[in-house]
Amino acid sequence: MTETTQDLLTVGQVAETFAVTVRTLHHYDEIGLLTPRERSYAGYRLYTASDLERLATIVVYRRLGFGLEEIAELLAGEGDLVEHLRRQRAAVTTRLTELRELVTALDHALEAEMGNRPATTEELKDLFGDGFDESYAAEAQERWGDTPAWTQSQARTATYIKADWESVKAEMDAVNAAFVAALESGEPPTSAAAMDAAEAHRRHINDRFYDVSYSMHQGLGEMYVTDARFTQTYEDLAPGLAAYVKAAIDANAARQQ
Repeated sequence: MTETTQDLLTVGQVAETFAVTVRTLHHYDEIGLLTPRERSYAGYRLYTASDLERLATIVVYRRLGFGLEEIAELLAGEGDLVEHLRRQRAAVTTRLTELRELVTALDHALEAEMGNRPATTEELKDLFGDGFDESYAAEAQERWGDTPAWTQSQARTATYIKADWESVKAEMDAVNAAFVAALESGEPPTSAAAMDAAEAHRRHINDRFYDVSYSMHQGLGEMYVTDARFTQTYEDLAPGLAAYVKAAIDANAARQQ
């Protein structure tokens, strides 16, 4: 059946339908790969349904990576389509392997980059739970912001990544566990076990945050029994622990003299 003018598409309409450029269609026409079978009265190219079927095949082959000469041979029945498809499948499979390796490399790069950046507030909340309080941090800055210890602590922790904070928490948990073990075993605050736990506590702060002398450490111990929030933190671990920690800190400072 003869196609009517309404059934024919202009080069612009074909380009839009198949997401190719008008220039590409003109090139296909010039090399004889796809020559529109109809012309308008004004001489413009008009594409028939069979032209569009041929173009659809060309587009598929181009996506598979076939060259224009190869496509021309295949459309003319001169090439081995099965062999071509096998070859292109092998090429695509190789490319997929390369892309998977690239994705893996990018993932590793992202992990490294994310791991080397300072920990976020949300990560610290997840790590320390109720022990992380932004309002307390603001209060601490107001109280000690002008001190060398605060400046030193801020400079050190500003570079801490999540792994560093995980180590900080693990160290503090170990110190607290040593205090609790000494208390519950009946060791007095002046015992070697209690004083060793106090020294580990001082070293933890000294190494991770700011330089802590023994007298400064005693000042921290005093705060643990005078500030209800610190007291509660220790009491949640074991009844009487806040006073026990203070006494062990005082005993450890005396031991050093």
